[in-house]
Amino acid sequence: MELFERSATQISKAVKAGDVTAREVTQSVLARMDAVNPAINAVVARNDEEALQAADEVDRARDAGATLGPMAGVPVTTKENVDQTGFATTNGLQIQKDLIATTDSPVVANLRRAGAVIVGRTNTPAFSLRWFTRNSLHGHTKNPHNPAITPGGSSGGAAAATAAGIGAMGHGTDIGGSIRYPAYACGLQGIRPTLGRVAARNASAPDRHIGAQLMAVSGPHARSVADLRLTLGVMAQPDLQDPWHVPAPMKGAAYPRRAALCVHPEGLNTHPLVEQSLRRAAERLIDAGWDVTEVDSPPFRAPARLQAQLWLAEMERGAKAMFAQEADPDALHVLAEMHKITALPDLNEVLDALQARVGFLREWEMFLAQYPVLICPVSSEPPFPDLLDLDDFARCLEAQLTQVGLPLMGLPGMSVFTGFGSGEAGHTPLGAQLISARYREDIMLDAAEAIEQRSPTINVVTPA
Repeated sequence: MELFERSATQISKAVKAGDVTAREVTQSVLARMDAVNPAINAVVARNDEEALQAADEVDRARDAGATLGPMAGVPVTTKENVDQTGFATTNGLQIQKDLIATTDSPVVANLRRAGAVIVGRTNTPAFSLRWFTRNSLHGHTKNPHNPAITPGGSSGGAAAATAAGIGAMGHGTDIGGSIRYPAYACGLQGIRPTLGRVAARNASAPDRHIGAQLMAVSGPHARSVADLRLTLGVMAQPDLQDPWHVPAPMKGAAYPRRAALCVHPEGLNTHPLVEQSLRRAAERLIDAGWDVTEVDSPPFRAPARLQAQLWLAEMERGAKAMFAQEADPDALHVLAEMHKITALPDLNEVLDALQARVGFLREWEMFLAQYPVLICPVSSEPPFPDLLDLDDFARCLEAQLTQVGLPLMGLPGMSVFTGFGSGEAGHTPLGAQLISARYREDIMLDAAEAIEQRSPTINVVTPA
């Protein structure tokens, strides 16, 4: 196995034992980037010298007998919508290509403190607004499994890089599926943590409005559940820059191994391949000793509608002029389609949405107390043909019901890989979404490990 193919847990163990140097691992990943990134355009800003220097610091610390961090020597990528000192926080925008961060976002700082080596910055659509990854600044990111399907978005660059062996972990953000969907599309494990689990702040920009504060989170993509557990624990270290951060334990109280399965949440027209994938995930949990009951889920549709209203309100308040200035055709198309689906809310409607959020969260928490894990679609369709939203936005939005509905409540969710199928665009990864109660990511990870042990192994993929 090449060094770039190893998992984060394997790399950290080998570096700490002295079996390999952090520099050797970093050099392997940088060479892999040279070999495959031109085909997928996942990493859009490199920092080779800085990465090698960080690796050398890990090696010097080991040689000096110092205690190394939990991600010692692990190569990772960061998404271009979080601050990283010395790099532009572009968020996929030409108008922010010179917005150079002078400090690290807490999530980036936590990765560095744990010994991780940042090897590059990954692509995102303009404004991080789509389930597809293309922008006027850096161009089009492709799925390494199949260029005809989307790599997902908005963290499509992070997922494509991780799937192709450019780093053992790809940092992503999720306000409407932007971690879960790229993981699904690229055949990875990906987790959207609970609101407040991972501290985040971009000092390069004003604080976000209340909707984004309640819904946007950072989290990891990886090729194994063990790596998700490792990297989430690192990302979750406290930082006073984020008042929403909650220092909740990473492992909660004992729980019954009981799960719910919902194939068609609120009448969602789930594709047969996706249904097959969901039932396989349930069967694998049953094989691991879990009880699984097929039931109706709590609401997704009303939360999804309110989520869209809050998005529009905040874009009107804080980004309307930026959309016009950037003039990215994809972003303008998506914004126009969103305006067709729901009217711009007034102040009372925003207040009503925030009031309704509490009731939805109550209903979900009561459900998840009875069923500690819900298995449901990541998307009602296999990964979309690339750029489908430009032709049929309504179809995409309907398929992504569970992506958009969940964040309103600040709940955690994850995409777990289950295997491959043959969708509309050919060879395609498949998966299932797991949802658990607030700050119980450990339950999702336990269930995901049981599914992972009975599913095909995730291997690094070389783009065609």
